[in-house]
Amino acid sequence: MRAAILHAVGNDKLDIRDDVTLAPVGPAEVRVRIRATGVCHSDLSAMSGVLPQPVPLIPGHEGAGEVVEVGGHVTSLTPGDHVVISWHPACGACDLCVGGQPYLCKKYLVESFTKGNFRFGGDGATAFGMAGCGTWAEEIVVPAPAAIKIDDDVPWEVAALIGCGVTTGVGAVFNTAKVRPGSTVAVIGCGGVGLSVIQGARISGARTILAIDPLASKHELARKVGATHAVTPDEVPGALQELTGGAGFDYGFEVVGKSATIQSAWQVTRSGGDVIVVGAGAMDDMVSLSAFSLLFEGKKLLSSLYGESDVRHDFPYFAKLHKAGLLDLESMISARIRLGDLNDAVAALRGGEALRQIVLMD
Repeated sequence: MRAAILHAVGNDKLDIRDDVTLAPVGPAEVRVRIRATGVCHSDLSAMSGVLPQPVPLIPGHEGAGEVVEVGGHVTSLTPGDHVVISWHPACGACDLCVGGQPYLCKKYLVESFTKGNFRFGGDGATAFGMAGCGTWAEEIVVPAPAAIKIDDDVPWEVAALIGCGVTTGVGAVFNTAKVRPGSTVAVIGCGGVGLSVIQGARISGARTILAIDPLASKHELARKVGATHAVTPDEVPGALQELTGGAGFDYGFEVVGKSATIQSAWQVTRSGGDVIVVGAGAMDDMVSLSAFSLLFEGKKLLSSLYGESDVRHDFPYFAKLHKAGLLDLESMISARIRLGDLNDAVAALRGGEALRQIVLMD
């Protein structure tokens, strides 16, 4: 089968080849034929080393497809089921899962660093899937909890977006911040996840949603999906005064993954408001906030990993919101491409203009 392989961290080019094979399906695993997969900034972070991953690596973690084989112990899925891939599956049995925080379960993520499900080349070299997935391949083998069944009438490209960007962004609004109707929201970063945050805020009934992005070309789409206002970082002081009287927003979402933008989110959020970190940053990028400010401004600094979602519920729920016309996911797709176009897609994402490029498999 075909797949895109990163041979070394920091490489600019993927090796797109057709001699990749899969390991046998284990008793608690499923094999999925990928039908659509997104090109996400986290994939770039894995390629650059910001998000540590083993190599050789098949990137891709945002995908959807059709189950073609199930292990002997799997009873929740059958061949032919349509599924969304979860890059952060929960074991269902640890204290975190039982205690209501399945999005923090690390069992399968830890295993993904030592278990390579792909083989390639004449010597049968091992390749790993990003976060145990590797959706930039025509087929993958994943633990059964990583394949979440959805209705058959959900378009593949929509299902793929739900697998990461939508769940991360909308989940941050619904699950982490619990944005209240009539509140004010600022969103820093208008990529695919940022646009999902904006949509979540709109659905939640926020009265003012300010989109902040240095690329003015992204502002029109931000408004289309729900932002009431859109500005560049240089224009933030004026917008802050105009929209909040200088007091700040009830919620400040950081969707970039940089210490500088986390501090910006803190600055635009009012005293007593919530600052929600959604972007995935580097381990050595330290955030500096004064101890005085942390206490006396009364703001809450919250992290939102994978939108704090229980994907068993949230994947189908977000699909229903789309079918009801509440989530506009088609507008977030900037290009539909093929597997062989991935090097161009990665370059476009690095350039900053691309939103969500979707790879459609034959």
